[in-house]
Amino acid sequence: MKNIYKIFFGLLSFLLVLSSCNDGIDPITEVDPGADVGAPQVTLKYPVEGTKIKVNDPVVAITIEFEVTDDIEVDNITVLIDNNQIATMSDFKDYRRVLAEVAFDNVTTGQHELKVEATDINGQSTTATANFEKEPPYIPIFANETLYMDFESDFTEFITVTRATEVGTPGFAGQGLASNNAYAGAEDSYLTVPTNNLQLGNEISAVFWYKLNASPDRAGVLVIGPPDLANPDNQNNRNSGFRLFRENAGGMQRFKLNVGTGAGNTWVDGGTAADVDPAKDEWVNLAFTISATEARVYINGQLAKESTLSSPVDWMGCDILSIMSGAPRFTGWNHKSDNSFMDELRFFNTALSQGEIQNIIGVTNPYTPADGETMYVPFDDTYKNLVSGADATVVGTPSYAGESKLGSNAYAGAGDSYLSFPTTGLLANEFSATMWHKVNATPDRAGVLVIGPQDTANAGFPDVQNNRSSGFRFFRENAGGMQRFKLNVGNGTSDTWVDGGAAADVDPTANEWVHLAFTISGSKAIVYINGEVAKESDITGVDWTDCDILSIMSGAPRFTGWNHKSDSSFLDDLHLFNKALSQSEIQDIMGN
Repeated sequence: MKNIYKIFFGLLSFLLVLSSCNDGIDPITEVDPGADVGAPQVTLKYPVEGTKIKVNDPVVAITIEFEVTDDIEVDNITVLIDNNQIATMSDFKDYRRVLAEVAFDNVTTGQHELKVEATDINGQSTTATANFEKEPPYIPIFANETLYMDFESDFTEFITVTRATEVGTPGFAGQGLASNNAYAGAEDSYLTVPTNNLQLGNEISAVFWYKLNASPDRAGVLVIGPPDLANPDNQNNRNSGFRLFRENAGGMQRFKLNVGTGAGNTWVDGGTAADVDPAKDEWVNLAFTISATEARVYINGQLAKESTLSSPVDWMGCDILSIMSGAPRFTGWNHKSDNSFMDELRFFNTALSQGEIQNIIGVTNPYTPADGETMYVPFDDTYKNLVSGADATVVGTPSYAGESKLGSNAYAGAGDSYLSFPTTGLLANEFSATMWHKVNATPDRAGVLVIGPQDTANAGFPDVQNNRSSGFRFFRENAGGMQRFKLNVGNGTSDTWVDGGAAADVDPTANEWVHLAFTISGSKAIVYINGEVAKESDITGVDWTDCDILSIMSGAPRFTGWNHKSDSSFLDDLHLFNKALSQSEIQDIMGN
């Protein structure tokens, strides 16, 4: 009987539910999704095109973020790094909009390509790509450097790889001294960095580039100071740390330094020697040094003022560095945020000499090319073309010589190593190159500079590339114990040799820097050794067909057929021109 009742009441409940589903409520019906009108849409969120990962670890992990949408249904998604599949997915909570994150823990230093491929249920697919870079760990290029900020894309301090704290809304200038960007000040805005990594002691220096905005007419620039507990809203405790600031001086802006020595403070005020004209709208190099006995301010590498300290700088309570404002520790005289531009900020745990400051200026100063100059690589701890700002592609493990003919360093070759640049902007009907070279006769033959085409007849044989019909090949080889420098020029159908014989020989046992140059015009190709003509040959011009890369200090990859591969010599002060230099012009460059 109980079972009958249970069946009855169960049936009654089912009928009541069925009735209620149709009582004022539409029954569930299938909706036609319509025609599939397009492929999926893929939006990359991180990394995006141009992302630079600035971490000093050689290998880092990232989280890839993206969104995929489709008008009907996403079927599957594949994620690839450098064309290697790292993830695939096909089970989604929302088949029309997929928000996804994919972890990848093997981003090595260098350039990488991210691809996200999405396919819908009808087989239509879309691929989104982004090229990003894991930058090499920053290695200080100057001794005793404790802080470096380039303000290129963010406010990272590169030695510790930490982001500065942003106060207000500081921004970027859209121009820079040594790159394409710089810090741009804004009202009530600045950066702070903890001082614990600055190695504060009896000596400290700062060097940076600065483009002045005289409004407001006074501002703090760099400040490490203690809190003013007696005046929290009007801080001006100058008994420790330092304060570098500017203020109006009859329409000029005068830069001053104040140094706290514990019981008091010392002023470094150069008067008119420390003035900068805001109307000039130009980049100026500013620097100051503090030793145990002296404090100095420099403008464009020249001493503006030197003051004696009664005792070394005191660092009591100095826990933060303020960048481009006196706030929060030096506001009592209204030296607050600076609306100017700042670039290439460096701190050091030593009192730099004037020569060291001038060397830093020389390394970071924008280069003004000579007439027709298309490339200048000084090799002063960088492989950058200062004319274009482009960095060389590094093949193998070239290094630096630890000596130079000019500047602070030079290129040092190594086995299977060289540099390359695209030839964009380098090629014309005329061409010249000048350089300093210290020969290492091992190996006994090598390429020095090569712009040549691929040898398509031997495309699968990288060690036998020897198409000389276009471009040029400047190289060296053994000649009875001497090293002979030769040039080969292709005119499109044939090639011409510029071989000076003994006049083009260099003695490797002399172990000295030699100036090398060559010029190519529409009618002649000339090789110079130490400013003197070693050989001149008649030509009918140069052809640049398929000449897309310049190789520096190797024949590879386009001129290897006779084993003219990497050069283990030193190279310094490389200049390229889109004209045929005269002998006097070459001698002028050599003299510089």
